[in-house]
Amino acid sequence: MLDGHVLLGWLCSCALLGLLACTPRPSAAYFGLTGNEPLTILPLTSEMEEAAIKAHYKVCDRLKLEKKQRRMCRRDPGVAETLMEAISMSALECQYQFRFERWNCTLEGRYRASLLKRGFKETAFLYAISSAGLTHAMAKACSAGRMERCTCDEAPDLENREAWQWGGCGDNLKYSNKFVKEFLGRKPNKDLRARVDFHNNLVGMKVIKAGVETTCKCHGVSGSCTVRTCWRQLSPFHEIGKQLKQKYETSLKVGSTTNEATGEGDISPPKKSIPGHSDQIPRTTDLVYIDDSPSFCMMSRYSPGTSGRKCYKDKNCDSICCGRGHNTQSRVVTRPCQCQVRWCCYVECKQCTQREEVYTCKD
Repeated sequence: MLDGHVLLGWLCSCALLGLLACTPRPSAAYFGLTGNEPLTILPLTSEMEEAAIKAHYKVCDRLKLEKKQRRMCRRDPGVAETLMEAISMSALECQYQFRFERWNCTLEGRYRASLLKRGFKETAFLYAISSAGLTHAMAKACSAGRMERCTCDEAPDLENREAWQWGGCGDNLKYSNKFVKEFLGRKPNKDLRARVDFHNNLVGMKVIKAGVETTCKCHGVSGSCTVRTCWRQLSPFHEIGKQLKQKYETSLKVGSTTNEATGEGDISPPKKSIPGHSDQIPRTTDLVYIDDSPSFCMMSRYSPGTSGRKCYKDKNCDSICCGRGHNTQSRVVTRPCQCQVRWCCYVECKQCTQREEVYTCKD
């Protein structure tokens, strides 16, 4: 089982790792999962390509993965690139979804490390958005041809592969789910925290699956739909983040019970009723947590607090500033305005100066 420090350590590594470029390595590869049609590619010859191999190995090593995960990362150059994409995508979406909250997805080292030691609802969101990001990025990487071990979403016939020639390539969620489940490890049996983390990982993956849409394109004379090719496409990741934020808002506090039939631990509502918490049994699509979150108002081991944070007077200053009040500062800003499209082909704007007020939380 991948612990929180490894899984979410990626999130604060994106700035460094984004400087390293990885390109796919030629070798023997297969379309999809079944490997029915092998695709043979000539081996490496140039020094530049060999340097790319070393670069992607370096990325895998710097991610501080467990032994099995590092092996999975190194066996396909596309994996390292996809991991970096998942890191960036997950971190940015987390920060966007919590931009108006006291905890604004602060992922600096010491805050992140302390947060991941506790089972807060914020930690639950981090696990879900991370697994969702990796699932989404891997499925897209397959369809974009950046992976050696997968390509477009598999179809029962060759229609989808022919469609790939004109861009109708389905996102390969089947391969992505298999990869991510293997990458994150098996379900733990006894430890409650590990089972909660595993559960939240699966919630992220399920939101991706639920958002799959069927897209079709018609072929025929003058656009007539004599032939129609369809493929599966994932929802935009911003929509995934929005749904996970909603699940965060309705997340359930849980405890642990033992299944008498199997002897394994189960996630269940707390034994004693807690005011403000539901006693309902969590569903497989609910985010769950163990520990009540701190207020995040003042600087602590979990966040830098909200002192000096920018807020919006009529929207969230009262909440973010925790009743301490806010400062108001007036400033002059210059922005593009009255923009027009000119033939051909540029946009022409005037520069307008205006005065605006900025609100920040008091100490």
